[in-house]
Amino acid sequence: MPATRLSVSFRLFGFLISLVFSALLARADYKGVVVLDAASGAVLHEDNADVVSPPASVTKLMTFLVVHDALAAGEVRLDTPITATAVDQSMGGTQVHLAAGETYPVEELLYALMIQSANDAAHALTQIAGGREAFVARMNARAKALGMTNTVYRSPHGLPPSSRKLDDGDLTSPRDQAILARELLTKTDVLRFSSLRTRPFGTGVRPEVLHMRNHNNLLRSVDGCDGLKTGYTRPAGFCLVATAQRGTKRVIVAILGSPDAKTRDRRVRDLIEESFAKIPDTSIFSGPPVPVAPIPVQPVAPVSPVPSPDDATPKVEFKMPGRR
Repeated sequence: MPATRLSVSFRLFGFLISLVFSALLARADYKGVVVLDAASGAVLHEDNADVVSPPASVTKLMTFLVVHDALAAGEVRLDTPITATAVDQSMGGTQVHLAAGETYPVEELLYALMIQSANDAAHALTQIAGGREAFVARMNARAKALGMTNTVYRSPHGLPPSSRKLDDGDLTSPRDQAILARELLTKTDVLRFSSLRTRPFGTGVRPEVLHMRNHNNLLRSVDGCDGLKTGYTRPAGFCLVATAQRGTKRVIVAILGSPDAKTRDRRVRDLIEESFAKIPDTSIFSGPPVPVAPIPVQPVAPVSPVPSPDDATPKVEFKMPGRR
C-alpha cells in the first residue's frame, strides 16, 4: 500500500478510535441523558435517552404532579390538613422526621417533598387519593397519558423495593423524565417549590424546626437554574432533572445513573451551557403559570388516613444516604 494511502488510513483509524473513546468516556458519566428546549419540546442533545433505570427520588416529580392534579380538580386545597401515620413515620431515608399524629397542610408537605426530598412527606401525601395504592395508580395513569412509555411507578418516593429487585421498583428513562419536567414547567407552579434553597419545616408545630436545604447544588452555581429534582440510591446512581431559564429561553436536562454527585452536576452544568446556544431566538418560554389553589364551595375537612393493603407494613426500614 502506498505511503500516502497508509497515512490516510492510520489517520482515519485514529479518528474513529477517538470517537469511540469519547463516547465511552461520556457514557461513564451517566447511563443516559437528554436535553430539551422547554418551550418547543425539541431535543437539543441525547445519548442513550431511552435507557430504563430506577429514578430514585426523581420519582417525586410525578408525586408533585398528581398532587397538583388534585388541587386543580378541587379535591384538596393547599391548606388541607394531613395527619401523619405510623407508616409515614417509618419510611426511612431522607425525611423531615414526621411523627405519627403530627398534622401539616398539603402545601407544607409539598415543600418538604421538593426541598428536603422527604420520603415520609411523599408517603403522607398519598392520603389525598385514599392511600398509597390508589395514589400510585394515579401516577401510572398520568405517565401513560403523557406518553412516558418506559416508565412504571410503584412508590411515591423512589426508595428501592424490599425485594431489592430492580423490576419490583420504580423505573423510567431520561426521555420520559424530560417529558414529565416539561409538563410540570408548563402546567404547574413547581418552580415555586423547587427553586428554594432553604426553608424551615415544622414552624408552629414542633419545639425545634428542621432547617431544610435543597439538594440541587446547581441552584447555587448555574445562572438561571431553578429546579427541579435530584435523586440517589445505590441501584439508581445519581440522578437529576434540572432546568434553567435565561431571558426567554429555558432548557431541561434529564440524566440518570451518574457514578457520583460531582460527575452528575458537572455534566449537567456543561449541557446547560452548551444547550442555550442551540435554542433559536424565536423560542420563547412564557414562564410558570399562576399557582393553582382552587377554593371548593364547602369547607375542606382534614384528610383521614386510609391505609391501603400495601401500607399494612412498612416496605422500607433502612437508612439511605442523607444527600440525594
